Amino acid sequence: MNIENNILRHYLKDVYFITGTAYAGKSTMVKMLSERYGMVMCGENYHMAVSEEVADPEIQPNLCYFRQMKSWEDFVRRSPEEYERWIYANKWEAAGFEVAALIALSQQGKKIIADTNIPLPLLRELSDYGHVAVMLSPQSMSVDRFFDRGDPEKRFILDVIEGCRDRDAVMENYRQGLARINSREHYDEFASSGFFTLVREDADTDTREEVCAALAKHFGLI
Repeated sequence: MNIENNILRHYLKDVYFITGTAYAGKSTMVKMLSERYGMVMCGENYHMAVSEEVADPEIQPNLCYFRQMKSWEDFVRRSPEEYERWIYANKWEAAGFEVAALIALSQQGKKIIADTNIPLPLLRELSDYGHVAVMLSPQSMSVDRFFDRGDPEKRFILDVIEGCRDRDAVMENYRQGLARINSREHYDEFASSGFFTLVREDADTDTREEVCAALAKHFGLI
């Protein structure tokens, strides 16, 4: 069964999406906006509570990768090309789970702010300019500062890499994968999306208040 876009738009009318590249501040802004404006927060990978249980290898093979991989070392040793392919294939497979979760949450009657990986072509079908924001960071920042964060997932990946016998080669391989995921081609796709866009140029200056205010104004929250 296919649900027409006008129906989905109706049920998603109170959902505000933030998308973009790594290390652009998406997670921070979703948290700040939810707290300040009483919005339901859907943080990074919010769909996983359901998709990890429901995803079918024949329908969503990329979402099922972790069930079938041999080891975490195999994960970090994948070629940069395969890592890039897997990341972007995941976005398409996860989109249905994201939309279903957002429709379910919309029944609360509150505005929702989502850190989303829904691909841009689908966002154009499901939402509009006033409900989507793109946040970008330079490739050098998203690659070089990737492991600076303290979240458990990235610390775990770093520990796996550190535990490899050829640690330096594995780290370089993984960094090349990050570079492909955050390539100029993908950056330009976001930058030319036609959606409201904010670019993070300086990781050392605290601009959270200014960015939050800009997003709140764009979304019509103030």
